[in-house]
Amino acid sequence: MVDDDGPVRLIAWVSGRVQGVGFRWWTRSRALELGLVGSARNLPDGRVAVVAEGPRAACARLLEALRGTGAPGRVDGVTEQWTDPRGDLTGFVEA
Repeated sequence: MVDDDGPVRLIAWVSGRVQGVGFRWWTRSRALELGLVGSARNLPDGRVAVVAEGPRAACARLLEALRGTGAPGRVDGVTEQWTDPRGDLTGFVEA
């Protein structure tokens, strides 16, 4: 994953008050603006899991948005994992 312009898969786990506040819808909107595909889904432990694929720079911008102050609710922390893209995603869904 040396190529800064190449496609990647970002997996981010967002903790805080992020369920029931429109966070998944907001994440989907930001991802679509950036041309990414993937999903945002609630986890049983109260976190939201975000999976996004696309150009590394666009995924990095989404990660910045997730950590920023403009998200609905309250983000206490974001854990990230970068991997090679699978190419198995279409659109961006709230799961």
